[in-house]
Amino acid sequence: MIKLLKDFSKKDICFIIISFILIIGQVWLELKMPDYMSSITRLVQTEGSTMREIIEQGSYMLACAFGSLISAIIVGYLASHVSSNFSMNLRKKIFEKVEAFGTEEMKKFSTSSLITRTTNDVMQIEMLIGMGMQLLIKAPIMAIWAVTKILDKSLEWSMLTGACVIILLTTISIIMMIVMPRFSKVQKLIDRVNGVIRENLSGIRVIRAFNAEKYQKNRFEEVNSNLTSMQLFNQRCFAVMMPIMNIVMHGLTLGIYLIGAILIEKAMMSDKLVIFSNMVVFTSYGMQVIMSFLMLAMIFMMLPRASISANRINEVLEEKITIQDGNFDGETEERGTIEFKDVSFKYPDADEYILKNISFKANQGETIAFIGSTGSGKSTLINLVPRFYDATEGEILVDGVNVKEYTQEALHNKMGYIPQKAVMFTGTVKSNVSYGDNGKEKDETKVMKAVEVAQGKEFVEKMENTYDSHIARGGTNISGGQKQRLAIARAIFRDPEIYIFDDSFSALDYKTDLILRKELKKYTKNATSLIVAQRIGTIINADKIIVLDKGKCVGIGTHKELLENCDIYKEIALSQLSKEELENA
Repeated sequence: MIKLLKDFSKKDICFIIISFILIIGQVWLELKMPDYMSSITRLVQTEGSTMREIIEQGSYMLACAFGSLISAIIVGYLASHVSSNFSMNLRKKIFEKVEAFGTEEMKKFSTSSLITRTTNDVMQIEMLIGMGMQLLIKAPIMAIWAVTKILDKSLEWSMLTGACVIILLTTISIIMMIVMPRFSKVQKLIDRVNGVIRENLSGIRVIRAFNAEKYQKNRFEEVNSNLTSMQLFNQRCFAVMMPIMNIVMHGLTLGIYLIGAILIEKAMMSDKLVIFSNMVVFTSYGMQVIMSFLMLAMIFMMLPRASISANRINEVLEEKITIQDGNFDGETEERGTIEFKDVSFKYPDADEYILKNISFKANQGETIAFIGSTGSGKSTLINLVPRFYDATEGEILVDGVNVKEYTQEALHNKMGYIPQKAVMFTGTVKSNVSYGDNGKEKDETKVMKAVEVAQGKEFVEKMENTYDSHIARGGTNISGGQKQRLAIARAIFRDPEIYIFDDSFSALDYKTDLILRKELKKYTKNATSLIVAQRIGTIINADKIIVLDKGKCVGIGTHKELLENCDIYKEIALSQLSKEELENA
């Protein structure tokens, strides 16, 4: 928690200092009111007192109450500003940290957990700061100041008040010991609820197709019931606090009057009025002390959960980023070249290598294709180029410079990446194609050209608003093939030096695939293309085909060369095309 509080801005710190000063003034005004009440009591009981004197003391009392109200309103406004501003900056900080995560870091945190940490956990801290500025500062000042005012009034009343405070502190401590460990479980259960809801929404078609609605409902009810049970237990524990507070508060009032009655009965006639006046004042001060601890109890109810939330946020903020930026962001003499030098790779927690001793070079304008059985490492290999992972051994050069030396922005600006699963963002066709900021203008003519090359013109121009037509999150309102073509258009729009196609033609029919590749070859003749594909037809005209098997390169060459020299490639080719089709290709 303390680590996060270091992020307060100078303006917020100024507001906190102002609030502190105002709260001191507020406490002074509130503790001044019992003195005026005492004066009014004495005036009422004293012969010869005038109504004007009583009204004067009452006016001072009302002025103190009004001043305390104004102070409370200002402190409330400042507290809201500080807490909301702090949470805004904290959410931004978490978002930027997650944006910097590599694939390895993303695997450590589930998507639902990151969403919870960015929203619910931040909200818990925001509530604590907002309430804390008003109550956590005020309560100790109020308690200490009130105690100093009552110590010289009566030893009996002071002992009674001390006993009440001890009962309250004991109650709060016991409840905290019971509840504190359970709040970490609450946040994890919220993660699970979010996870089940996300799965249910993203997989709704599969769920309905398999009649699994009841199964999903049972899954949700299980995690929801677990969360509810945990929350009910915590709230029941906290519910015990309020009755005890009320018993102690009313018991203190009753005790003060009982002791006061005994003291007045035993006192001399001349002292009875003084004792009665002190009793009235002590009752007010005693209530102030108890109310102070009541305010602290409210903070203690929020503190455990906020503390757990702060730890969860710190886990994200302190996560070490494995993919670190280099310093190189300048121009290179070479353009569009990619070279693998004896590259090997294994996942951080794995014992076996996914790729082993891969070496090849792609020159500007060449098309390099990768093929192999499922799990042979094709996608992993091309994901090393944009540094989604870093090679375990060897080095990868882009335009003659090791990828680790580039800033990630400079490296990615050289590339147009089309993933296996086409990703669409909420917006329009135009905003999805021109997505990202690469120092290029959002030229609509260029968007139209990119869509045309990607063979998307026909279906886009049939849409109601053509290039301004709405695209739902994830592209749920268009087909898989349409999403793939828009994803390809997005890469074309960038005019990159290097295109990376990670099995990006799988949702296209053979005719569209063929036409698209021909148009793409014309449009990107000066760019280098890396293509992962399962279809022989997609890569048959590549300048160089690399055959992978169990992470090793077992063949490099053209289609015809590999048919003669590589049994694995020949086996894959014959499984898709007949011998005659291969010979005529």
